[in-house]
Amino acid sequence: MPTSDYTRTDLACETKPPLSGPMAGVESKERVIHGISCTDLSILEEDAAKTLGKPVGRYITLSRADLWKLDGEEYTQFRDLLAEQLRMLSEEMTGRRPDAEFGVLVAGLGNREITADAIGPLTVQKLSATRHLRDYAPEAYSAIGRCSLSALAPGVLGQTGIETVELVRGAAVNAEPDLVIAVDALAARSCARLASTVQLCSAGIAPGAGIGNHRRAICQDSVGRPVLALGVPTVVDSSTLVYDALGQAGIGEISDTLRAILENGRGFFVSPKESDVISEQISGLLADAIETAFTVGE
Repeated sequence: MPTSDYTRTDLACETKPPLSGPMAGVESKERVIHGISCTDLSILEEDAAKTLGKPVGRYITLSRADLWKLDGEEYTQFRDLLAEQLRMLSEEMTGRRPDAEFGVLVAGLGNREITADAIGPLTVQKLSATRHLRDYAPEAYSAIGRCSLSALAPGVLGQTGIETVELVRGAAVNAEPDLVIAVDALAARSCARLASTVQLCSAGIAPGAGIGNHRRAICQDSVGRPVLALGVPTVVDSSTLVYDALGQAGIGEISDTLRAILENGRGFFVSPKESDVISEQISGLLADAIETAFTVGE
């Protein structure tokens, strides 16, 4: 088995081979705003997508240590920057500026019963849906000053017996949003990324891909609407940790014995001991940023 199979990650900024220099079909920019690292990576060509193992699309990564501990001005700065990136990417994907007639469907992916996988459902739980008010309480809808927002927590296949993409597509057919935002917990390669990184992606998402549990992709082709994926890494594959530790120790060749150890560790995932608090706090941050992004100006 190729050693690259031991470096699972949902984050485009962690793709291998590393982007140590210019690469055909890829554009990358980095900047720092209020102490927040912002990486803007665009995969423009299929050959580059195949090399990096990510679909063609735009990937924006915001990173700051211990996102779940932010408060006061630091919290506001991160929320506002995330909201700005959400709104910008939304306009780019839909070709229109969000207004009172703009519709957003937020799908909170994942299993609410597993703390490290609960960010999606918890984010949806914290949102204030407004779509129904547009028809039944237009004065209240106007006073709130937000886009038409609807929300769905579709659960997982093992709970519902229905593919997540089928539920999201059904909701999109009926709600007719301009944009679908799929919120999910992700897998990272580096422990430093856990609860410290938010990724926005214009290419949609394949639920469970980072942990090797591939489900049908939720994207424009499968849902019929542009899909913006919004995720935060909460787990690291244990084999990835071992593999990276071997590399840091200067062990490049994987012997049969080491390979057996790595294989034995596949299917185990490491998450921070504060996973329950992390999911609760970060889901609140994401919900706040989504509502801020789709607040309609005067």
